[in-house]
Amino acid sequence: MIRPSSNRSFRRSIALAALVVPALLLAGCDRNPLVVRRSSCPAVAVAAYVGDTTLFRPAAAGAVADAANMEAVATITNVRDECAETSDQFVSRITYDVIVRRTDAAQARQIMLPVFAAVVQAGNIVNAKQISQVAVNFAAGQERAVAQGTATAAVSRTAAAVPQAILDKINRKRRPGELDAATDPMADPEVRAALRAASFEVLLGFQLDDRALAYNIAK
Repeated sequence: MIRPSSNRSFRRSIALAALVVPALLLAGCDRNPLVVRRSSCPAVAVAAYVGDTTLFRPAAAGAVADAANMEAVATITNVRDECAETSDQFVSRITYDVIVRRTDAAQARQIMLPVFAAVVQAGNIVNAKQISQVAVNFAAGQERAVAQGTATAAVSRTAAAVPQAILDKINRKRRPGELDAATDPMADPEVRAALRAASFEVLLGFQLDDRALAYNIAK
């Protein structure tokens, strides 16, 4: 049983911890936690609907694409990137794995899969695109195989820079009582447009024809 005096000391300790812990957390932050800092290196991700592909037997090319005619299924996974800065560019070196499972493992085989890496600006503008072939090799009797692919993407430092006037708008100190003290700077269309224009990403995916893309969307 906890004695009353010990109980009071325990409550004081809890109260002190409640004050000290937030202070320690804030001490680890910058003085102004509202200042926006962004990375100019492009984000890297697998694009929607093209991160996997299903291969069907050639004889089924004109038939309905279904499980009975399925030959192999491939998936892009384990995407990794390293971003290096040069005097005028941000260069991303990307590696990823392609995992393939096949239905007929009787013979040794190689499957070639085209994979693209596209540099996208502002969410919908393709600035550059490269397509590489990833070779996946199967030994006789092997149902699952993995191959590694690589890609390199570069983004101009100038294009990825947010104008100083926009940064000043975002990071301006706001004092209580000012008309826009409670206004989110991201509500300003000019700010949103500038940040969007300076945002880049690298999207990976299998280079699919219309039929394969339609299959992915429908499934």
